[in-house]
Amino acid sequence: MENIAILGSTGSIGQSTFGVVDRLKHRFSVVGLAAGRNTRLLQEQIEKYKPKIVSLERKEEAEELRRKCDVSSLRITFGQDGAEEVASFEESDIVISAITGINGLRPTVASIKAGKKVALANKESMVVAGPLIKALARKSGSQIIPVDSEHSGVFQCLAKERKEFVKRVVLTASGGPFFRTALSEMKKKTVEEALKHPRWEMGKKVTIDSATLMNKGLELIEARWFFDLQPKQLEILIHPQSIVHSLVEMNDGSVLAQPSPTDMKIPIQYALTYPERENGLLPSLDLSKIKALEFFEVDQNKFPLVSLSRRALEEGDSFPVALNAANEVVVGDFLKNRLKFLDISDVIKSALNGHKKRKIESLEDIFEVDWETRAETLRLLKERF
Repeated sequence: MENIAILGSTGSIGQSTFGVVDRLKHRFSVVGLAAGRNTRLLQEQIEKYKPKIVSLERKEEAEELRRKCDVSSLRITFGQDGAEEVASFEESDIVISAITGINGLRPTVASIKAGKKVALANKESMVVAGPLIKALARKSGSQIIPVDSEHSGVFQCLAKERKEFVKRVVLTASGGPFFRTALSEMKKKTVEEALKHPRWEMGKKVTIDSATLMNKGLELIEARWFFDLQPKQLEILIHPQSIVHSLVEMNDGSVLAQPSPTDMKIPIQYALTYPERENGLLPSLDLSKIKALEFFEVDQNKFPLVSLSRRALEEGDSFPVALNAANEVVVGDFLKNRLKFLDISDVIKSALNGHKKRKIESLEDIFEVDWETRAETLRLLKERF
């Protein structure tokens, strides 16, 4: 048996992870959970899986949980310190890192420092701290396996290949809800429409990122560090069917692809069981029923955040930190109906244009740039609206 700690247990990735664990009870046991404020769902998870330690975002929710649960054999904690405690819990072997946004960085680092096998779904950690994370993993012996379907696909394609033979890596994007929408019509799109993703069921923030294609831009930066690639080796194609999750072109012209059903349980299971494989949870992909596999270039006019993300990718240093911070602030405002859909890219562009690049040598540097960018983005929002 291997023991698992799930960071972000009440989110979409966390809940999909339980689906995998339920199927593989002979192999995995849950010992730690970290959640946000959903005490009701967390309590249900505690009752079913009997973890030894849990954490919530705030003290108020932790105290509420203490009143509702038998705490004789359960440690309940809260805040960033609590999430880090769950992430480094001595009895866990594998950590699913799925806390959304930069809030997942410190817990991810804690799990890596503790030498855990980390199934990484928190892309922001690799986006803002890729070099630091890779260095920490080398030092501690931590193994980091990607959970994002695209990066899992690349990881699998490269499993038996030598990096020097890779010509380029293509990450695919569904195109989100507005791929076939005219730019003139996108001005009118509401929060509710942006949250209607055609292929995936995800949290609100990542669903909006998929609508703007920022999600794919962040994944470019994540892939740069995950696979030690150069910016010129990374590309994006729109693939509305979401069957081929990534493509890897080798220098001899061969193209490796990773197709699978559209379900996050597949890359989650692969990350948990790697380097082994267990029987699948889903029906096999029936290629005879697939009528078309379409691929399109990204329309930069409709989705300017892709080119902005590439700029951050090529600039490096503090630029990815600033990009991520501005995006988190602006998407938060959009979800509260405080600005229009196309305003998202305009404000992020303004924030990045005003950013002055600096070296990133520590977590403190990252959080300093993050804080400054958030403050500047809030100022831009106030000034604009």
